[in-house]
Amino acid sequence: MQIHGFQKTTLLDFPGKVACTVFTGGCNFRCPFCHNGNLVLAPADVPMIGQETVLAQLKKRKGILDGICITGGEPMLQADLPDFIRRVKALGLSVKLDTNGYQPDILETLVRDGLLDYVAMDIKQCPEKYNFISQVRGFDFGKIKASVAFLMDGTLPFEFRTTVVKELHEKEDFEAIGAWLKGAPAYFLQPYRDSEQVILPGFSSYSDAELVQIQDILLSRIPNTVIRGMT
Repeated sequence: MQIHGFQKTTLLDFPGKVACTVFTGGCNFRCPFCHNGNLVLAPADVPMIGQETVLAQLKKRKGILDGICITGGEPMLQADLPDFIRRVKALGLSVKLDTNGYQPDILETLVRDGLLDYVAMDIKQCPEKYNFISQVRGFDFGKIKASVAFLMDGTLPFEFRTTVVKELHEKEDFEAIGAWLKGAPAYFLQPYRDSEQVILPGFSSYSDAELVQIQDILLSRIPNTVIRGMT
């Protein structure tokens, strides 16, 4: 596992759990507003944290932590991800995976093998504009569609989430997203926040009032649409 970051405690990242977070390097997307640009573009330049070091910390904090969040980058690019999760699960911890959903076969295998307890899948845009955000050569939207359909089958708890960027998302895009994700159990809108590690600086967020308008667009089709992290 290429682990490039370790947050010992989070009360926000794993719903209902006291958790820690590990950050993996590398990603198959190039979303311009990504705030972990160093992990996406140049993971080799970011110091690695040994897997055994992380596992030792988890053992030390046994009884304090309920779970672990695995994020990135894109964690499913890590070939030894299943083995790492098995070792985490052996410690009695629940596992949440953050993913862009572009590897539905791996996602399905992880779930069917009982290695995941919660999935947070990023929804980048409406179907027609998806690769405008993800910037993948030879992009196959069918992979995103397959991951969404698999999660919607209700195999395990999950959420969809979208980082809302004023320059990249129009309100009409969320009408299309609402039609696509109709009936999803949880959809979070996250206002864009600038950071030093963003891949392409210069973006901005909608105002709180505008975010509420976007939420209203979605509520008729996704009643559990929530704005996360408003100012």
